Amino acid sequence: MIAKLLIANRGEIACRIMRTAREMGVATVAVYSDADAKALHVRSADEAVHIGPSPAAESYLVGEKIIAAAKETGAEAIHPGYGFLSENAGFAQAVIDAGLIWVGPKPESIRAMGLKDAAKGRMIAAGVPVTPGYLGEDQSVERLTKEADAIGYPVLIKAVAGGGGKGMRKVEQAENFAADLESCRREAKASFGNDEVLLEKWITSPRHIEVQVFGDAHGNVVHLFERDCSLQRRHQKVIEEAPAPGMDEATREEICAAAVRAAKAVDYEGAGTIEFIADASEGLRADRIFFMEMNTRLQVEHPVTEEITGVDLVEWQLRVASGEPIPVKQEELSMNGWAIEARLYAEDPAKGFLPSTGRLDHLELVGDRVETGVEERDDISPFYDPMIAKLISWGEDREEAIKGLLDSCLGTEVEPVRTNAWFLARLLAEASFREGDLSTGFIGENQDRLIDPPVASHALLQAAADELVSEQHSDDESYMLKSLRGLRLNRRPEHSVRLRVDGETQTVELSDQEVWEGYVRTLVREGDVRTLFENGAAFKVSSDRNEAGGATSAADGAILAPMPGKVIAVDVAEGDAVTAGQRLMVLEAMKMEHALTAPFDGTVTELSASTGGQVQVEAVLCVVEPSE
Repeated sequence: MIAKLLIANRGEIACRIMRTAREMGVATVAVYSDADAKALHVRSADEAVHIGPSPAAESYLVGEKIIAAAKETGAEAIHPGYGFLSENAGFAQAVIDAGLIWVGPKPESIRAMGLKDAAKGRMIAAGVPVTPGYLGEDQSVERLTKEADAIGYPVLIKAVAGGGGKGMRKVEQAENFAADLESCRREAKASFGNDEVLLEKWITSPRHIEVQVFGDAHGNVVHLFERDCSLQRRHQKVIEEAPAPGMDEATREEICAAAVRAAKAVDYEGAGTIEFIADASEGLRADRIFFMEMNTRLQVEHPVTEEITGVDLVEWQLRVASGEPIPVKQEELSMNGWAIEARLYAEDPAKGFLPSTGRLDHLELVGDRVETGVEERDDISPFYDPMIAKLISWGEDREEAIKGLLDSCLGTEVEPVRTNAWFLARLLAEASFREGDLSTGFIGENQDRLIDPPVASHALLQAAADELVSEQHSDDESYMLKSLRGLRLNRRPEHSVRLRVDGETQTVELSDQEVWEGYVRTLVREGDVRTLFENGAAFKVSSDRNEAGGATSAADGAILAPMPGKVIAVDVAEGDAVTAGQRLMVLEAMKMEHALTAPFDGTVTELSASTGGQVQVEAVLCVVEPSE
């Protein structure tokens, strides 16, 4: 067995791997960048090695530094987690060439499945059904446009390298193809160093079904059943569950057998996932489920598989990497109950899901199982993925599992960083989701309704108002937590209080008729300004003394940077006439592209942004003067 393990990753997955390693008596080594010097994964490891500046390209993506850290600390093996270098065959080979153990599949298996076009060719040869599309070597705009026309719209452009929704676009109409192709290629080049793409027919009623597989060096391959990852936004998974709703035993047997064939076709070792797209227009049927790609690593959503099978997949990874066979045979694996996971992100759904960075001054996460890489007072950095935690719930059946996860989302408290907790709660409460009517397009089709900004309930504001007017504030300006469970409002109905709620004035009448029985926690700081948490959302509340509050906003037409980032494209020049909704520029931040558009018809009168420039949050990038 491996005695010392270096984890070539950060955040929650690094902490997750360390937990199992610790239970197995394996010593751990963390690596960290400047931004992560005080991160939880660094504090949790037995040893830690600094590997460079904050940008991943100068630290976590530099394989030579990671291998050197392993050598320096005497680590015998390297576990890549997911993301970063986890599916980089060159890095895997370099680890092996350095005399270290690579906790993952053989480099040739990664190469075989790393490029989606070549992988689909292998699957066809192995008898695994694939989605119709174009896999050709001719990558000219003319040829791709011709093939897209032949396939028929809508069509999906997909980077042949990488994953996680990067370099992927659904194109609805032919006139949008060239622009979307350019965007895909640029994003794929930045993320994976490869701008080649393939085309696939867009499935009109798609479900994302994936199968967990596991192989060893002794020729054994097993599956650990399926997961449903259909609730997605911009091809990024949001909620995952196991097993898949509506999956009958015959279809499960066929799709899992196909996944095992796929893994055996590349002589697979370790943990991997075979991803399928299902045409669910007539329910889940084996003849309408097609291979999409293989992820040659541990998946973000692996906890739901662990919860229904009782298997620790990281333990299996370490044992198989040490040369041991898979601990059980296929017939010994079974499913028990239902598990569901939600990805809690530092982002603001009400503002287009823009990432939210900063210090976690207050952090309260609840649930059956919480996987996180941060603690209270840690920072959410602009340099990496904005995930705060994964919330996982298990139940005897799907309804019980969903209820547990819903309670976790409703009880989430984060301040001052914004999160998607209330958005997740809305998804979980959706009737169609509860009924198992899933689709990868569901969030996009219902986004306007799902991301309406949450509004504090009248009862909550009454509770806040009652406390503000009746309680003497402490002289201590440090944070205090006060529970308002079951607070009875005992003031007269005619008494009213003016509050500032998220910068807006509201008048609240205090009544002795209403009792607030919900769960609210009040974070009090600096006088009467406090944050109230309700149903996964946070509201800043204070008494209104008719003072002008809030920061000065930019003039109408000023285009502000929504977050720190890099300008990767500027589409206009000073003096250009623009129309409402026209793209002005593209900002890259938190590993994603964000298009900034004109708020109305007008003329660009000022332009301070330039391609390649770094900008800070709320910097004025350009000004559009409205048309007369």
